[in-house]
Amino acid sequence: MRIISGTHRGRKISPPRKLPVRPTTDRAKEALFNILANRLVFEDTRVLDLFAGTGNMSFEFASRGSSDVTSVDKHPGCVQFIGNKAEEWELPIETRRMDALKYLESATGRYDLIFADPPYNLSTEEFESIHRLVFQRELLSEEGMLIIEHASRSDLSHLAYFTEVRKYGNSKFSFFGR
Repeated sequence: MRIISGTHRGRKISPPRKLPVRPTTDRAKEALFNILANRLVFEDTRVLDLFAGTGNMSFEFASRGSSDVTSVDKHPGCVQFIGNKAEEWELPIETRRMDALKYLESATGRYDLIFADPPYNLSTEEFESIHRLVFQRELLSEEGMLIIEHASRSDLSHLAYFTEVRKYGNSKFSFFGR
């Protein structure tokens, strides 16, 4: 894993092997950020990274200039790794050790982009609860978007505010926005 672009371009992300993660591949991440580069001004983007794992996505957003990135994961090793690297690399990433769904239930801010990369073995109801909480609690800014990464065999296009899906290998990114 590496940071693809921005101030920390090319930096390798080497998390401890014991972390229970399935990082987004560099190929899929690069494709996603090519899409986002045409839709966002990263410097103006407030980002929430749910099920952050290695921090791969948080590091990419911060490297590209997002000055307000929140990474949420319930695993203490993941949160410690992200926090240590963010401090070492002087990146503006705030970490929260918390279950992502519980975080959504208690969050009070609004985000321009919410990226969720939950374990692919979550039930359909759990995937849908991410979407439900984001929109019921109005956690997106007016032009904000929710992106959920999920297994390519899953389909989230029936959910409200669905705009598009992109497939990369065994993964899909489903986009939602008002």
